[in-house]
Amino acid sequence: MTLRKKKMISREHAGIFVREAGQSDVSTLIEYNLSLANETESILLDKDILRLGIEKALELNDCRYLVAELNNKIVGQTMVTSEWSDWRNGVIWWMQSVYVNPDYRKRGVFQSILKHIENLAEKIPEVKALRLYVMDDNQIAQRVYQNLGMNNSNYLVYEKPHKT
Repeated sequence: MTLRKKKMISREHAGIFVREAGQSDVSTLIEYNLSLANETESILLDKDILRLGIEKALELNDCRYLVAELNNKIVGQTMVTSEWSDWRNGVIWWMQSVYVNPDYRKRGVFQSILKHIENLAEKIPEVKALRLYVMDDNQIAQRVYQNLGMNNSNYLVYEKPHKT
C-alpha cells in the first residue's frame, strides 16, 4: 500500500500541529534539509538538486513529507517513505530527513510527528514497522529515539554510490 492511498490527516499533540507538507513549504524543507546535512554529516548539499528532490518527493505516491507547526511556524519535519518487505508481507515506513529547528528541540516536536505517523500506521494493516537510520555518532538523537520506544534493529546500512 502506498502512502497516497490513505490521506495523512493533520493532528495536534501537545500544542504542536502536524500536517502534510505541500508546495508552499518547499523553501522551509530546503532550509531544514541543508541544516540537517550540515549538522549531522558536515555535508553542504546543492540547493538546486535538493529543491528538485523535495519537489519530486511531494509528487511521489509512496513518499510524504510531514511538518510540525507551533504557533503557525514550521519547527520540524520528517519524510516518510515506504519499503516492501517480502519477509513480512507488508510495508516498512522509513522516517527520513528528520529535523527539528534547534530553537524548538526538547519540546516534543519529533514526538508529535512520530505519534502522528504511529496513529496512521495503526489504521493500515500492511504497515509492519517504522524505521529510521541515525548517524552512529549522533548520541543525542539515539537517546531521543530510544526514549520514544524505538530500538536499535542491529542492522548496518551499507551504500555503494551508483551515480553522482
